[in-house]
Amino acid sequence: MASPVIQAPHERMVELLYRLAPHEGYTQSLLDGVRFLRSNRPLKHTPVLYEPSIVIVCQGRKRGYLGDEVYLYDAQHYLVLSVPLPFSSETEASPEEPMLAMAIRLDMAVVADLVLILDQSSGHSIGAPRGMISTPLGEPMADATLRLLDALTSPIDARILAPAIVREICYRVLIGEQGGSVRAALAHQGQFGRIAKALRRIHADYAETLEVARLAGEVGMSAPAFHVHFKAVTRTSPIQYIKSTRLHHARLMMVRDGLTAAAAAAQVGYESPSQFSREFKRFFGRPPGEEVREMKSTLALLPPTQVAGLAQPH
Repeated sequence: MASPVIQAPHERMVELLYRLAPHEGYTQSLLDGVRFLRSNRPLKHTPVLYEPSIVIVCQGRKRGYLGDEVYLYDAQHYLVLSVPLPFSSETEASPEEPMLAMAIRLDMAVVADLVLILDQSSGHSIGAPRGMISTPLGEPMADATLRLLDALTSPIDARILAPAIVREICYRVLIGEQGGSVRAALAHQGQFGRIAKALRRIHADYAETLEVARLAGEVGMSAPAFHVHFKAVTRTSPIQYIKSTRLHHARLMMVRDGLTAAAAAAQVGYESPSQFSREFKRFFGRPPGEEVREMKSTLALLPPTQVAGLAQPH
């Protein structure tokens, strides 16, 4: 009788993602806060907006461009964002070898609990806070990633096991090579913490009138200091950040909800549809209708995939 073939962990991750993300775009997993990403083609410098999250690429390669810095995330490196950031992303993929990844939204209540425990222990240094970090994917993190993907093939495993594995992955991030910088950012202390608070406000109320001076006052900073520290975190000005946030949300509404450009413009706070169209084309490089047609598959959000016959008995 032939012995069963034992797959390498990375090969197993890729196999699971092929099945969990059978189509291009985003696929919601069985656990809220975890999504799968797939691209069957290369994408050049696409404007994206990521929420605070961990992005683990198992096949293919992505690069993030924020200001003059480049962040690589591939099968050997994962990406962590401690604040919501708009940046430009480049994807290496092909129909024969699609880009396959998993994005885990950071639950700040879970992170805060872990940071508190770590702060009470010794030997964990705090670095300078950074909003975006690419860091090597070590064996413990790869093992947890595989176990999470495996758990997300079964509704009962996703409900019982997956939340604990997500918590473990957050812990691995916080104690990893760049953990000190990530912990400092996620602790939301000092000037970085004030900017992080302002970013949360912008993302909660982007459709409202947001005055920079008022945002600065809400976080206890002068307008000049707010501008300096805001740009240090986001690599852009507050006005440009607010504008890009509105435009990104409008694009998603048009792609995922089928809204017209005029309806999306109104939803994100634009009073003039023509102004919205001008700023949209300037930002994305294409008018709304053309951009939506091009991004339908890339930004689509599909429901969880039922993976028949994949869950293993325990």
